[in-house]
Amino acid sequence: MGHDIFGYSKTGREVAYARFSMGNTNATILYSLLEADEYYAGVSGSGGSTTFSKNQLEIALDNYTRVYGNDDRGWDINQIKEFIENCLAAANKEGSVKVIFG
Repeated sequence: MGHDIFGYSKTGREVAYARFSMGNTNATILYSLLEADEYYAGVSGSGGSTTFSKNQLEIALDNYTRVYGNDDRGWDINQIKEFIENCLAAANKEGSVKVIFG
């Protein structure tokens, strides 16, 4: 069990991936920044998916920067930033990204 969160382009190409063990409470940071708490199922994601627009991802990255800054704060925090940035890069090209919360 754990949180395996994937971002996919409109063409189905994986553009982002984040992994948190089932006991890692830092997973909730990513869910919260994406405003996707309904996909959090405790020890893993719900298995559901949703699509995020470029604007939604820009807001998530802005909130990340406001709360966590741009410093190196450890593996999980950097993983979260990288996930959002990679999804945003794909959304900049295609308009949106599909995220699956496993």
